[in-house]
Amino acid sequence: MPRFKLTLEYDGGPFVGWQHQANGLSVQEVLETAIFRFCGEQVRVQAAGRTDSGVHALGQVAHADLEKEADTDTVRDALNHHMKPHPVAVIAAEMVPETFEARFSATGRAYLYRILDRRAPPVLDRGRVWHVRSRLDAEAMQEAARALVGRHDFTSFRAKECQARSPVKTLDRLVVNRTGDEIRLIAEARSFLHHQVRNMVGTLALVGQGRWTRADVERALAVRDRAAAGPTAPPQGLYLTGVRYDRDAPRAPQQSP
Repeated sequence: MPRFKLTLEYDGGPFVGWQHQANGLSVQEVLETAIFRFCGEQVRVQAAGRTDSGVHALGQVAHADLEKEADTDTVRDALNHHMKPHPVAVIAAEMVPETFEARFSATGRAYLYRILDRRAPPVLDRGRVWHVRSRLDAEAMQEAARALVGRHDFTSFRAKECQARSPVKTLDRLVVNRTGDEIRLIAEARSFLHHQVRNMVGTLALVGQGRWTRADVERALAVRDRAAAGPTAPPQGLYLTGVRYDRDAPRAPQQSP
């Protein structure tokens, strides 16, 4: 049975998150419904990351096993047709070995967080940035961000409902840049704790406001207590931008049209 790797883009605003929930529509449900309409198969797709309600994706990855014979372009285009009018799109479809797992084969994940720090509210980016009405010090935020890079116990930046077996993670990269009225934070790691990125952003925003320093961030990290760190930044500024896989992993041959 062919296994397809699907790279997706979506606006998380209308959804309860990636995963099926009883209280509303999920991205997973939209994709699985599209697969059923395309080939009549009821499948459960697996994703690299379970994004929360309101969180967006530019490079989410999922996999699905389909009995129907179809080339990758047909799968991509058919699923996009059947997902209308929901704001979800399959950017690319690839055939991969049956050993490929969207979640467990991943060797890295990258997130972007956008903060609009100006007096006027967003119009075109409404629902896609965190609007902060006061100017933040991006350089101070970058300096404080360096304290979080590396292997640490991130209990202070972990949601209470996080199901990870260990709070220890290795943060490979955390960069803060300013472009005009927007601050962008890029975080990269093999995996993240639930709300880890949003909690780090909320904490660094305190530094940007001049209320905290790098030393305060270091103390919050060392205490290993969620109450010691800053607030959780809202979901609408967060984007899953990409998932990394081992380049040397074997690829299944592509079917010809």
